[in-house]
Amino acid sequence: MAGELDDIRGRLEGISEELADLAILRLRDCVVTGGGELPVDEKLLTRARRAVEKAVHILSEVDVDDD
Repeated sequence: MAGELDDIRGRLEGISEELADLAILRLRDCVVTGGGELPVDEKLLTRARRAVEKAVHILSEVDVDDD
């Protein structure tokens, strides 16, 4: 089971990075177009990234016996 959790954590870490990249793109697009407010979807992407990072942290605390 430890290997399975490691795999899931790795995938979640990748998803977190993808969400961060998307949020940065939204912010960059906003700056380029001269937008005065932060894009709403950037805020949602950041919230989702934080939730995924929390899941990674929780899974890293799991103590699994290989028995």
